[in-house]
Amino acid sequence: MISLSRVTVIPIISECERQEAIQVLRATYEREKRWVADGNKVFSPDDLDRFDVAWFLARRSREPVGVLRVLFNPPLEVYAHYGFQPVPGTNFEVAEFVKRSRVAEIGRFAVLPQHRRNHYIAAALMRAAARDTLERRFTHYVTDIFEGEQHSPYLFHTRVMGFEPVATHDVGELNCPNRRVTMVLDLQAAYRRLRHSGGWLFRYLTADWSEAVHRRLSGEEPKAPKPTPPLFADAILACPPSPHG
Repeated sequence: MISLSRVTVIPIISECERQEAIQVLRATYEREKRWVADGNKVFSPDDLDRFDVAWFLARRSREPVGVLRVLFNPPLEVYAHYGFQPVPGTNFEVAEFVKRSRVAEIGRFAVLPQHRRNHYIAAALMRAAARDTLERRFTHYVTDIFEGEQHSPYLFHTRVMGFEPVATHDVGELNCPNRRVTMVLDLQAAYRRLRHSGGWLFRYLTADWSEAVHRRLSGEEPKAPKPTPPLFADAILACPPSPHG
C-alpha cells in the first residue's frame, strides 16, 4: 500500500474494490465527460481474474478518488484499425518498436473533479503502476490522450515523464470528438532522466522499488537473454487498416 497526504493506492483484486473504481469511472467517464454510455462496462468483472490486466484504486481518507489501468501485451493490431498518421518529424518505426520492446498500455486514468488539484493522487497511481510494470520486466508504455481536451495530461506526459508523441488518429474506443495522440514512453530513459533531474517526483516514484529494478534501469544488471517477441508483433504488421476507421 502507498500512502502520502492521506492518499493510498491499492491493486484492485476484489469485487468490492471494483465497485469503488466504478464509482469513479461513472462520475468521470460517464457523467462528466460522456465518453461512455455506461461506466459499469469500462471495468469488466472478468478483469479481476486476468493476469494481463492490472487496475489500481486511489483512496483519500477511505474515499475512492482515482483509477488507473495497465494492459500488458495489448492487442496492438486494434491500433492498426484506427488509421495511424505519423507525427511530423518523428522517426518512429512501429515494426521495430513492437519486435524489440515489451509493451504495456497505460490508460483508463480518472480522478474525481473535486480532487484533481491534489497532484499526489495522480503521482501515487503512476507510482503503483510503474512499480508493477517494471517488476514484470516490461520496457515501454503506450497511451492515447485527447488533443485539446480540458483535462488532458499531455504537458505532464511529455515535459515531466518524457512520453514521445508518435502518431495521431481520429477514432478509438471512447466517445470523444477530439483527435487522439498516441504516445510512447521508454521506461528506462524516463528513469534516467528523472534521476538526473533529482526532483521530488523521482524520489517519490521510486521510493519503494527494489534494488534489482534500480540496478536494471541504471544499466548495472547484466543483460538478460533477448525476450521472445510479443504475440501481437506479427498481428499488427499483417493487419491492414480498416476502410471504416
